Amino acid sequence: MPGLSDVIEKFIKELIEECDKGILEIQRNQLADYFNCAPSQINYVLSTRFTIDRGYYIQSRRGGGGYIKIQRLDIDSKQYLGSIMHEHIGDSISQFEALGIIRALAERGIITPREQLMMQSAVNSKTINVFSPSKDEVRASILKAMISSLLQRK
Repeated sequence: MPGLSDVIEKFIKELIEECDKGILEIQRNQLADYFNCAPSQINYVLSTRFTIDRGYYIQSRRGGGGYIKIQRLDIDSKQYLGSIMHEHIGDSISQFEALGIIRALAERGIITPREQLMMQSAVNSKTINVFSPSKDEVRASILKAMISSLLQRK
C-alpha cells in the first residue's frame, strides 16, 4: 500500500500532465486540505520528489495569496544525464538519492523499466557489500558508470 507521500506525488504529477506547458500553479494549503494532512507534508513531498535532478523546478510565494508553481523541465537527455553525473552524484551518493535519480530517468523515458530494475539492483545497499562510508562512494561510481553507458547509447 503506497504511503501518503507517494499518493501526493502521483496526484501532483497527474495534475502537471494535465496542464498546458507542464506548469502547475496551486496553493499549498489547498493540497494539504485535499489530503487532510499538514502543509509540512506537502513541503516534504515537494522538497524530496520534485527537485532539479528529477527534472522539476519549483517557485514558491508565501502569504495569503501564496502559491506553489511546479514546472516540469524539458531537458535534452544527454544534457540531463551529464548534469546528473557532474552536479548531483559527486563522489558519494546515498541509496535514497540514487533510487530517486533512477526513477526520474525511467519517468522521462531515458531508460526502460527493465533497465530501471537492473540499475536499482546495482545501487542497492544489500548488493554493495562494503562498510559505510565507502558504500556511498562505490554506489556513486556504479551509478556514474551506468549513466556514462547511457550517454554513449544516446
